[in-house]
Amino acid sequence: MVRMSAEERRESVIRAAMAEFARGGYYGTSTEVIAKRVGVSQPYLFRLFPGKKAIFLAAAERCVEDIIRMFAEAAEGLEGEEARRAMGGAYRKLVSEQPERLMMQMQLYLAVAAAEQEGDHEFGQAVRAGWMRLWDTIHLPLGADAGETTAFLAHGMLINCLVAMGFPSEHRVWAGMGPAERAEKLS
Repeated sequence: MVRMSAEERRESVIRAAMAEFARGGYYGTSTEVIAKRVGVSQPYLFRLFPGKKAIFLAAAERCVEDIIRMFAEAAEGLEGEEARRAMGGAYRKLVSEQPERLMMQMQLYLAVAAAEQEGDHEFGQAVRAGWMRLWDTIHLPLGADAGETTAFLAHGMLINCLVAMGFPSEHRVWAGMGPAERAEKLS
């Protein structure tokens, strides 16, 4: 049996945490279930991360960074409408093939809102910083047009919500979407 390095084990924890937090959210996911999924003890888990919040923030950062990388790769060498179509297509593919990414996104927004209400601003600061990197990654290929960037992200958030709620692609709520969104089933 090959032993994993601490960095490989840390990576395993982040992947497991993304899957578990996507399903149960921050408050509904125990570190015990994450440790069990990875095959380590909780004490070992806490040698890799100082606590549950650190595990969640690492998973949230990974989720956002993966989406940023996906958008950057999709838009490479493109601009304007071509970039928008390429990024939109790449995102639809990501959401349909890796639904846990979508659910992790939704859970991190909820965790920020809950933490902010409790006076904990660390979640929000970290997530907002990632979101601004996401904004910039999308903004430049769209011609640095704030309206285009806002519309692109708003459209994506609507898709996130409809998919998260389980609306099938043929449902009337999708009627206002462009042909590409209607043609590709996201559920």
